[in-house]
Amino acid sequence: MKLCVFQGTFNPVHKVHIKMAEYVIKNYDVDKVLFIPAGKPPHKNYDPDLSVHRLNMVKLATEKNPKFEVSDIEYKTNRISYTYLTILELYRIYKIDGKIKFIIGTDAFKQIDTWYEADKLKTLVDFIVFKRENTLDQNKYNELKSKGYNFTFAEMEYENVSSTTVRKTHKDVTEEVKRYIEENELYK
Repeated sequence: MKLCVFQGTFNPVHKVHIKMAEYVIKNYDVDKVLFIPAGKPPHKNYDPDLSVHRLNMVKLATEKNPKFEVSDIEYKTNRISYTYLTILELYRIYKIDGKIKFIIGTDAFKQIDTWYEADKLKTLVDFIVFKRENTLDQNKYNELKSKGYNFTFAEMEYENVSSTTVRKTHKDVTEEVKRYIEENELYK
């Protein structure tokens, strides 16, 4: 299987997340996009009470696309959700054809070499980098290329949607996710 991983806090998952995954399915040679909500994200403060809700919202947002799958792999361990350890586990679980592709935004990718076991992680995945700003100076990323990070820039148009704004407005989410947020009185 040609697998692409989309890992994140997804607090909450919004329409741009879905568009990014659809873009990958359409423009890259992958069979599936595996959404992995972080159980305990290492680089962000998170509310443990929201963890299961974040997982449930991703399931609701992705259920209509048969090429999307949601994994609770990071909820099954009681450790910080380090990408490297998760990717190792995915290679053990799935019969992977080639290398796993990994969706990431420019904001996170700029700091990729600070991630846990980054030198090992870069040998396991090919990154698909999405713009998180209006302009993109690709020269900034030459240093990462020289350090052995294999990546391509997605040509998807930048859309300024932030999870912080979505939490306040409940806009830019699917109807199912909006209903879930309201029924569970999240982000009040």
